[in-house]
Amino acid sequence: QVRLVESGGTLVQAGGSLRLSCAASGRSVSSYAMGWFRQAPGKEREFVSGISWTGSGTYYADSVKGRFTISRDNAKNTVYLQMNSLKFEDTAIYYCAVQGTAYFSTRYYTRESEYDYWGQGTQVTVSS
Repeated sequence: QVRLVESGGTLVQAGGSLRLSCAASGRSVSSYAMGWFRQAPGKEREFVSGISWTGSGTYYADSVKGRFTISRDNAKNTVYLQMNSLKFEDTAIYYCAVQGTAYFSTRYYTRESEYDYWGQGTQVTVSS
């Protein structure tokens, strides 16, 4: 079983930056793709960014492309989301997830159903 714990969410002004972290425990996730999703009030959870098991493949939702950067440190079993030029519409609960079924996969995973383990989320609030 994998446990994911996100951190780094807080209140920030529009135009500011935040770095979210997601630490995995229970077993190594270094062989699996990981991703970030978010859910704004009154909206469905949506894909934000994903990263391959090596870290060399990264992909983003159009809404965050050029502003957010995903990375991972497999030695620390941790994935990060650097968020720059934050906008009011980035306000949401951010969740990290692990695709824990296909190891060493180079596919891109953008759907919730493709991920097996989820964290509890961290709140990001951007004031306008």
